[in-house]
Amino acid sequence: MKRTAIFFGIALGTAVIFAPQSNAGVNVSINIPLPGLVLGAPPVMAVIPGTYVYVAPEADADLFFYQGYWYRPYDGRWYVSVDFNGPWGFLAFNRVPRALINLPPAYRSVPPAYPRMPYGMVRKNWRTWEEERHWDNYSRGGGYASPSPGYRRGGMGMGMGGR
Repeated sequence: MKRTAIFFGIALGTAVIFAPQSNAGVNVSINIPLPGLVLGAPPVMAVIPGTYVYVAPEADADLFFYQGYWYRPYDGRWYVSVDFNGPWGFLAFNRVPRALINLPPAYRSVPPAYPRMPYGMVRKNWRTWEEERHWDNYSRGGGYASPSPGYRRGGMGMGMGGR
């Protein structure tokens, strides 16, 4: 009985001593405050036509959701986060998804017929919508059909604008 208690004591002590070292690399994040954007609630989202990038059209700054992450260009750089309010980490330009770099120049003027939707709906469905090419079959008339004649796919270049 004493040997068992001593064994568990040593095992517990070892776990406590080495646990901080083993977790040190797992939760590394850089919290970079980006001025001009603080949201009290998840923003309303809209898909940018011809892409599977979602924009927060009512936000005061460029804010995108793409493949499970939030992206924000600011002051000539790109930042990424798992939450719409950060914490934000710097993203090297060569790591920015091409879908974001190649956004149409007029992406802020999302056609009104494209639905605005709660972020929770986008978060829940973005993967399925992309796999099933959901927005490729959405017509501006409010239903599903082949894309309207004015519907264009991305590839027009966005640059590093940001606000």
